[in-house]
Amino acid sequence: MSKKIQVSFSDKQVELLERLKGEFGETDADVVRNIVVAWLAEKSFISTVIKQRIIYEMSERKER
Repeated sequence: MSKKIQVSFSDKQVELLERLKGEFGETDADVVRNIVVAWLAEKSFISTVIKQRIIYEMSERKER
């Protein structure tokens, strides 16, 4: 199941997101989604096991 959430960014924020493409994903949605997940992991809202799974999945996506 997925849900679309509309968010707005300033021009500077969009520029930053563009620079992160390729590192955090290929699309705007991928980049924003992965930034949110990374932030949650950094703040310990996500357990170590899930953190490792996310890191693995992100590395798999980069290799594609």
